[in-house]
This record gives sequence, structure tokens and C-alpha cells, in this order.
Amino acid sequence: MRDDARPVMTTAQRRIYEKTGNPPQTAALDDPLDPFESPRPSLAEQMAARKKPAKYRNTKCEHEGIKFDSRREMAHWFELVQQQAAGLISDLRLQVPFVLTERKQRDDGTWERASKYVADFTYMRRGKLVVEDVKSEATRKNRAYIQKRKQMLDKHGITVKEIK
Repeated sequence: MRDDARPVMTTAQRRIYEKTGNPPQTAALDDPLDPFESPRPSLAEQMAARKKPAKYRNTKCEHEGIKFDSRREMAHWFELVQQQAAGLISDLRLQVPFVLTERKQRDDGTWERASKYVADFTYMRRGKLVVEDVKSEATRKNRAYIQKRKQMLDKHGITVKEIK
């Protein structure tokens, strides 16, 4: 075998090889046709193994095709459904968007997107619209949320009720 055909070893790898007689374990020295080689996980399996937890440690869940961002949100939905069945509230809706600023065209001709607030729940109680959002202590302090909550009051005259 010619020397230039073999992969180059680092000094440390060469010394280990000389002392032990075991070749270093590098990708360059691996035999691609080795039947005893363990299969490498697919990219999808690698990504699933590395999945980070949610930013606010919430657990997304689903019930009868309805997706919720957290268990707390799903539990509150069940409470509201019971209240509607009892006749305390009406017109219960989930994930309702409110436009805070309209889409506008800039001076250079490009468009600025509209700004929206998506409420977790809306319903009517005694003829008045109620907007609720399920928030943890951490998400209640989120600057973007606070700004949108203030814009809801300014533009629509609606106070967002925060559910803990």
C-alpha cells in the first residue's frame, strides 16, 4: 500500500497507534462497506433528540382537533365551555385576531405589514365583549405583549383580562 493512499494521522493519533497497535477512530479511516458498523441516526432523529424545551416551559396540547398553547389554556377553555352551556356567557370564540395598526405603504413603495393581537378567548357577558388571555407570570412581563395590550385599550377600548 502506498503511503499517500492512507489518510494522514495527527501526531497524537500516530503515537497512540504505535503504542497500542489500534488505528485511530476517525471518519477518514472508517470503511464505508463495513457490515458491522452501527447505523447513524437520520437527520430527523438527530433534530428530535436536540429539541429545545418551550421558551416559557408550556406544553402544547390538542383536544378534538383544537390546538392549545398550554395545558392551562386548555383547562380554561373547558371552564368557558361549561359557562356557555350554563348560559352565563355567549358567543364563545377561540384565537380571535384584532388589527392594531393597518397595513400601510412606505415612501419607497414597499408595504409595512399590519400589526395584530390574537386573543386566546372572546365571549359576550351581559351584552359586553370580554377578551381573555391566559398568561403566566413570565409572559405577563413580555414587552411585546404589554405594548399590544395597551394598543388594544387605545384602539378598540378593550381591556384584556389576564388569566393566571
